[in-house]
Amino acid sequence: MAAFRDEAEVYEFLGGIFRRGMEDPVLVEKLRPSGIVLRITYSDPDAVLTVDMPNTQVHEGAGAGPEPNVELFMSADTGNRFWLGKVILPVALAKGQVRAKGPVAKLLTVLPMAKGLFGPYRQHLEAAGRADLLSA
Repeated sequence: MAAFRDEAEVYEFLGGIFRRGMEDPVLVEKLRPSGIVLRITYSDPDAVLTVDMPNTQVHEGAGAGPEPNVELFMSADTGNRFWLGKVILPVALAKGQVRAKGPVAKLLTVLPMAKGLFGPYRQHLEAAGRADLLSA
């Protein structure tokens, strides 16, 4: 059974951590020059996030936002587990748990910066009383 009840929860929690990252001036200054426009297509439940790093924007929904230059495809549960620090993206790609399109190597160069958001993601889940997502 999926951890997220619906698309709105995916946007609240998974989208929320990207929005938080785009509000961090130190992180933004590191991400902006990457030129990465990342689209993540989640399944179970279906949701699409486009993270425009150069313009520090997060778009929700299919067809929203600019064209991506890197795309990831994964279950929302895998996305949740990534932000909990339980999924190592290169390993998940190798195992087929995450599929990618575009210059993934470019994305992997900024990936270490995501670790700084693991704690805030966990805190958001705790504040929302989502022990079910914390233990996923």
